[in-house]
Amino acid sequence: MLRVLIFLIIFFFGKLMKSQGPVLYLFPGQGSDERIFSEIRFDPKYKVVNISYPVPAKGASMKEYAILLIKQIDTTSDYSFIGVSLGGMLCSELAEILHPKKIIIISSAKCRKELPFRYRFQKSIPIYKLFPKGMIKFGARILQPIVEPDRKKNKATFKSMLKNKNATFLKRSVNMIIRWDKKTYHESIIHIHGTKDHTLPIRKTKPTIVVEKGSHMMTLTRAKEIEKIVNSILLQN
Repeated sequence: MLRVLIFLIIFFFGKLMKSQGPVLYLFPGQGSDERIFSEIRFDPKYKVVNISYPVPAKGASMKEYAILLIKQIDTTSDYSFIGVSLGGMLCSELAEILHPKKIIIISSAKCRKELPFRYRFQKSIPIYKLFPKGMIKFGARILQPIVEPDRKKNKATFKSMLKNKNATFLKRSVNMIIRWDKKTYHESIIHIHGTKDHTLPIRKTKPTIVVEKGSHMMTLTRAKEIEKIVNSILLQN
């Protein structure tokens, strides 16, 4: 009798959890946080959860760091991923481990060969190691508006997101990207990329959906267009 009671409790609790609807996990970029998604209104059937990034362990690989993030993900109900830049790379790693219903990456790369040369060559010649973490953060704050001028539309937000980033996180995540060794990617990944992305140039990628004149920052600077694209994907069976 007790076993039957326990079974019924588990069964109905599982049904209750399922009735709460699907979950959408959002993975921000290296120099951003949950505010990169702040102007997008996702389909209301989704519970939205922002993934937070702890400082990686020294020498951690992209795969090892992605595995660390799994504890933030409830795999007992339907769930999907959206990742921007570094967040998309992490989603690509998790696609090989978990089974999300949808995987959407924006302004990102699915594997190593989609990274620009300046990242790939530093695996052999790690110039970035010469710079202290404070200098890497300072350099990012100087170079971001030059490399991606589109950010001026949301200048205060981009400036604040980067300012709030932990310098150790920035240096160690640079190391993860440069040493990323993923050679293939899961075919279910839907990749959205802009033609004016100067951080991860489109010529190195094989996107599913191309956004004309979209920059690396388009998740925020062209949020309504991205919103329409993303929600149409999420609503597909």
